[in-house]
Amino acid sequence: MELGLYADPATLMRIKNLQLRAKHVVDGFQSGLHRSPLHGFSVEFSEYRPYVPGDDPRGIDWRLFARSDRFYIKKFEDETNRRCHLVVDQSRSMEFGSLSYTKLEYARTLAATLAYYLTMQRDAVGMLTFEADVTGMGPARFRHGQLRRLLMLLDQTPTGVATDLTKPLSRLSEIIRHRGLMIIISDFLVPVETFEQQLAHLVARRHEVLLIRLLDPQEIAFTLKQPTVVRDLETGREMYIDPVTASRKYQEKFNEHAGKLNALVGRLGISATTLSTQQPLELALWELLQVHDRRQTRGRATSAGRTSNRGIG
Repeated sequence: MELGLYADPATLMRIKNLQLRAKHVVDGFQSGLHRSPLHGFSVEFSEYRPYVPGDDPRGIDWRLFARSDRFYIKKFEDETNRRCHLVVDQSRSMEFGSLSYTKLEYARTLAATLAYYLTMQRDAVGMLTFEADVTGMGPARFRHGQLRRLLMLLDQTPTGVATDLTKPLSRLSEIIRHRGLMIIISDFLVPVETFEQQLAHLVARRHEVLLIRLLDPQEIAFTLKQPTVVRDLETGREMYIDPVTASRKYQEKFNEHAGKLNALVGRLGISATTLSTQQPLELALWELLQVHDRRQTRGRATSAGRTSNRGIG
């Protein structure tokens, strides 16, 4: 897909209504899929999936093959609807922004976009918002008015002073009994060790997990040019920064944290992506499709393996 087809985040944030923002992104994304060489990949997401070895060839839609030159098979009923939970960080650290909007505004728009898209696919969507503790929760449902209820959860003013991933992830493990897709949206600017156990618990319960790490461009590249006083958004502490000294130390800490997060993702075998808040939100939708495709491929491979084992026995 071409980046030129994506919506500019700065322009998108000028739209006051959150649902209209989400609709704009999703409409543009689906239009881009139609124009791209991957046409058909997930345009009919709720009805078709790519054919993989082990599928019954009798399920191939030959009309769709004639249009796309690719093999697609109709989904089974239990594949069409899934349970998805959006976990959204609304802590004070998310209020940072060097652009015309903050990480929090970007995160809310992204969560609304994913909720809108998943609802269109007839998936049951729920949401949990958090700061130092859980601040709002809506169970995963597919029914009239569910999207509006989820958007209301996003319309909250942060009151906490810190980020704590331990409590929301523990809460998810406690209340969600059925396997589902967990999409966690945060800057993850906390020690990785503080939420490793909770994340591993979700994986042990066989949930699919996607981490979407949001960072402001200035958090990715230290750009201070002259000495200044900065304030920690979560603690309120002010400190004098010399950019010559601070830049090297900051980059070392930043890389160390990223390395630990990547190592955790690798150990748990979960999906993760990092987005700068100046990047198009459609990239997260694309990652969602990739996660779904990998899950379906693993599922078909597992089913084929079980069939083979029964035959050997």
